[in-house]
Amino acid sequence: MPFIRRTVVPLAVMLLSACGPSSSLEETTGETREALATGAGSAAFRAALAKRWAPIHYQDVDVTGSHSLSGRADYISRVNFDGDWSGTNNWDNAASKPLAAHAYQSVVETSSHWYIVYTFFHPRDWSDTIFDTEHENDGEGVLLIVERDGTEYGKLIGAVTVAHKDFFSFLPDGSPITSGAESSDGKLSFATFEGVQHPITAQEAKGHGLKAWPAYDIVGDGVKYYPSLTTAEEPSSASDSDVRYKLIDLYGSEGLWTRRGLSELFSSDGTFRGDTSGGCGLIAGLCSSNSANAPWGWDDGDDGSIQRGEIATDPAKLSAYYFSPSSRFSTTYTFNPFKGVGDPNAP
Repeated sequence: MPFIRRTVVPLAVMLLSACGPSSSLEETTGETREALATGAGSAAFRAALAKRWAPIHYQDVDVTGSHSLSGRADYISRVNFDGDWSGTNNWDNAASKPLAAHAYQSVVETSSHWYIVYTFFHPRDWSDTIFDTEHENDGEGVLLIVERDGTEYGKLIGAVTVAHKDFFSFLPDGSPITSGAESSDGKLSFATFEGVQHPITAQEAKGHGLKAWPAYDIVGDGVKYYPSLTTAEEPSSASDSDVRYKLIDLYGSEGLWTRRGLSELFSSDGTFRGDTSGGCGLIAGLCSSNSANAPWGWDDGDDGSIQRGEIATDPAKLSAYYFSPSSRFSTTYTFNPFKGVGDPNAP
C-alpha cells in the first residue's frame, strides 16, 4: 500500500484546547452528499460520519530502547502494513516496512444515536525494561457516542476509551448525559481541524493505552495525527506534528470484520494471533502470545453486566449502563453488522 513521507511544513490553526494544523485537503464528493440521507447502511455515509468525528490523535513516542525502532514502534499503522494478513510476522516486519498511518472505523446505528469505534493498531506492544512483558500486535481505541439531533452528523455527547484491560469514560462540556453505573473519568476536549471541532485522544508510548487528551499526553517526542479519507502518511520523525491517518471501514474489503475467521490473523474470536519471534521479550519468557484484541474482543473485567466486545458489538447497552439517563438510549439497532443487522457483506 503506498505511503507518503512528510515533507511539508505544518500549518498553524486556531484551537479550543490544543494545537494542530488547519487545511482542507479533501472535499465531500457529490456521491457522498447524496449518501447522507441513506443512513449507516451506506458505506459513503459511514465514511463521512466517521471522518466528521474522527479524533485528532496524539501519540506519545519513546525513541529509547532496543525495541523502539528509534520511535517507529509507536507509529500507528494498519494490520496488513507489511503486505500480508499474517499476525505472526508484524513484530518482525515493523523494523523494515513502512508504517503509513491508518485507523479502522466501525459505525453502529439506532434511532437515537450513532456509535463510532476507532481502532488504532501498532505492530508492537513493547518495553525498554526487562521487568515488563511485551507482545506482538496491539489494538486499542475509542467509542464515540453521537446523538442524532436532526443535524447532518449529530452531536458528540460522550466517549469510552480502551486502555489495556480497562475502559474510561469522558464527557464534553454541555453533554446531556452524566455518569451512570460507571463514573466519568474526565473531560472530552476538542480542537478545530478543517473548520470543524474534533475530539482529541492520546495514546501512551510502548503499551499504547488510550484516553481522552489530556488524561494522556505527549511527553517529549510524539506525533500528532489528523484524519483523512484518502491520505495515509508516515511520520517524518518521532516529533512530526502534522500527519494524516486514513480511515478504513472495518466492515469493508480492507477491514477486519470480514477476516474474523482468518486463522493466520486471529487465534480465536476477536484475538489477534501473535507469537514470540523476532526478538520479542527483552528476556526469555517476557513475550506473550495472542495478547492483542480487535474491537469485538475488547473487555473491561469489572464493569458489571457489560460483556467482552460489547463496546463495539452492543454499544447502546454499554452506553445505557455507563451513562445516565439510560432512557435516552434506544437499544434497537437499525444498522449493526456485528449482530447481522444491515450487514453490508451479507449475500
